[in-house]
Amino acid sequence: MTDLAPRQPDATPAVYDAATLAVLAAMEQAAEKHLDAIRPENTKRGYANDWALWAEFHDWLAERAGHTLPLTAVTKGTLVGFVVWLDTIKLAAPNSIDRRITGVTVTARNEHGVEVPKAATVAARQALKPLKNDPERMARGRGKAAAVTPEQLRQMNAAVADGLTGLRDRSLWLMAFGIAGRSAEVAALRADGIVHVSQGLEVHVPAVKGRPPRDVVVGYGKNPDTCPVRAWLTWRAAVGIAAGPAFLPIDVWGRVGDRHLSPEAVREIIARNAERAGLSVRLTGHSMRAGFITTSRRAGKREEKIREQSGHADNSPAFWGYIREADKWTDAASEDIGL
Repeated sequence: MTDLAPRQPDATPAVYDAATLAVLAAMEQAAEKHLDAIRPENTKRGYANDWALWAEFHDWLAERAGHTLPLTAVTKGTLVGFVVWLDTIKLAAPNSIDRRITGVTVTARNEHGVEVPKAATVAARQALKPLKNDPERMARGRGKAAAVTPEQLRQMNAAVADGLTGLRDRSLWLMAFGIAGRSAEVAALRADGIVHVSQGLEVHVPAVKGRPPRDVVVGYGKNPDTCPVRAWLTWRAAVGIAAGPAFLPIDVWGRVGDRHLSPEAVREIIARNAERAGLSVRLTGHSMRAGFITTSRRAGKREEKIREQSGHADNSPAFWGYIREADKWTDAASEDIGL
């Protein structure tokens, strides 16, 4: 009788001779080159941005652990940590995080020869799943950063941590507000570029990401709790810095480092302190910059003076958006019209 039962697959993996293995390896390499050639340019740029964020995440880890992991360490632990970091520090939308996971795993495989374990990607998407069920998280990235107010700065001051970390954090966010600084600019500030004069501080804001440097002044505040000048002088005296990075990393044991904070660390410090203060809005690194512009405008400052401080171009849509927001209730069209 003919055996009609399907043949069971051989569980033993095929063994090839050296010549066959060489041909197969060449075909694998050719396939990768072909897939890369037909991949859309915007996808390639997206993957490059994903890998840059992966590098930022590793910098953030290094600041806390005191040890730098190789970027090729794409494991269950690091990939889940990346998801949490993107969610809590970058405040990224879940769909964006999902794409970042793909970008990192593809780049690790195609450009660095690292095959990411399936267990790592499965775990990362398990960590992502509850985030996709949160409407507030899904709405992220659809609006401008919240502009911080002086009242919120006072709330942050009241809740700041004790010790050196609190002194640094207070000085950092008040300096960011005072210079209307981007996170990268605050991270790049140098102590020897901040000069104390009788009226306050003369601050040199270094060039970052192709933007020109600028020199600004930061006056004494009327409220000691939110005065960037007093906060800077207190932090500077506490750590005894006269040159080098203005704001330094502090590890979990309270040891002060000697290198610049990363822009991501600046954003995290602001977000963490806002959360600690129980603010009703999420603050990001850009919130200090936006807050300075709107607060200064409401105090009657001229547009050109505000732009000198923030470094915006005179035709910047973002800048004029902040000005319109600040002027919204100034001589409002609906005000005092006989209603």
